Amino acid sequence: MLENGLGRREMLGAAGVAACGLALAGCGTGDAKAQQSIKGKVIAKTADVPVGGGKLIEDLKIVVAQPTQGVYKAYSAICTHKGCAVSTPKDNVIRCACHGSEFAADSGTATKGPATAPLIAFHVKVEGDGIVVV
Repeated sequence: MLENGLGRREMLGAAGVAACGLALAGCGTGDAKAQQSIKGKVIAKTADVPVGGGKLIEDLKIVVAQPTQGVYKAYSAICTHKGCAVSTPKDNVIRCACHGSEFAADSGTATKGPATAPLIAFHVKVEGDGIVVV
């Protein structure tokens, strides 16, 4: 036991939680900056995003989905579990190949773990034939 009554495992666990919190805070800041830099820009064409599927824009680290006809959603393409890139949506599911997490294409909600947090959402609208971040 250490001086404060906590054992080595408890102290290591607390340090790990603190480190994870800092890492997540850093990731969140990057996504906010990314969203600002693409605001008002066309990120995909509507014709390239099939109903029930989607498109992965690798250079922007964004995934765009069309869960139902005419409804477009965009999310960070970074899995909330360990930061791996997610894949192109299929059958209204966004999957992470690294550890098997799955996310709902209509909400970004984690539907299968190990991820528990939703994907970060970007607000989008359709302008002409383009999908634009607002």
